[in-house]
Amino acid sequence: MSNSSSITQFLLLTFADTRELQLLHFWLFLGIYLAALLGNGLIITAVACDHRLHTPMYFFLLNLSVLDLGSISTTVPKAMASSLWDTRAISYTGCAAQVFLFVFFMSAEYSLLTIMAYDRYVAICKPLHYRSLLGSRACLSMAAAAWGSGSLTAVLHTANTLTIPLCHGNALDQFFCEIPQILKLSCSHTYLSEVGILVFSVCLGFGCFVFIVLSYVQIFRAVLRISSEQGRHKAFSTCLPHLAVVSLFLITAMFTYLKPPSISSPSLNLVMAVLYSVVPPAVNPLIYSMRNQELKDAVWKLIMGVFQK
Repeated sequence: MSNSSSITQFLLLTFADTRELQLLHFWLFLGIYLAALLGNGLIITAVACDHRLHTPMYFFLLNLSVLDLGSISTTVPKAMASSLWDTRAISYTGCAAQVFLFVFFMSAEYSLLTIMAYDRYVAICKPLHYRSLLGSRACLSMAAAAWGSGSLTAVLHTANTLTIPLCHGNALDQFFCEIPQILKLSCSHTYLSEVGILVFSVCLGFGCFVFIVLSYVQIFRAVLRISSEQGRHKAFSTCLPHLAVVSLFLITAMFTYLKPPSISSPSLNLVMAVLYSVVPPAVNPLIYSMRNQELKDAVWKLIMGVFQK
């Protein structure tokens, strides 16, 4: 195929060649997807319905759950359908939609995790100024900035990636339309504009990473100065879930995109893509609810209310 205008569909990488393993993959992804829907759905409903959770921390957590639902819904249903119907094809329009939505949700989520680090910093290091620095208007503005940055990043990447001429067929070595895999199909001299945007995005991402690290340095210094053991435990309980989510998000994504080419292979790329795109949205609700008694009480109250009706 000489250029992208002649491509009407892409061929995605399959998880297995045998019918039995394809069905096993379908049921495994179905279980993960339902767990993500249930966990994030419960958090969204509990935060929205329980007035005790109408605080900045839970407002940002609600936004995170919405983004998690969006990101996992962008990739997993198509992968499930491909395994169930034994097909590799995805339309050009469908691929463009996947690229846009995946970049949008992942970028917005990373921005939101940065904002949540700031929320924890203010709550622990500047508790007397918490209400003034994180009022309703400030929270709405920060959440809008996270969603807006995701939209801008997605538009730039999608527009650049899908206007690059493709000279090396239409088969992608991934189970969804991932930008690096599409770039492998491009003519060698035509993808520099997308590389430039990728470098710019990496620089912004590194800036967010530095902000998160510096926030937690200040947080841990403040926590260690708390004389009460109960106070230290409460402070750590509100920070550790967020730190765990950030670590899971960054470690899997960084290994996926920064690993040496010498250890790269389609099977390893497939596993790492699952780890950074599918696993976090499914386990984030569990991470946030394990050490958060307020959230567990609200979810349990919600569940009991449903069964008592």
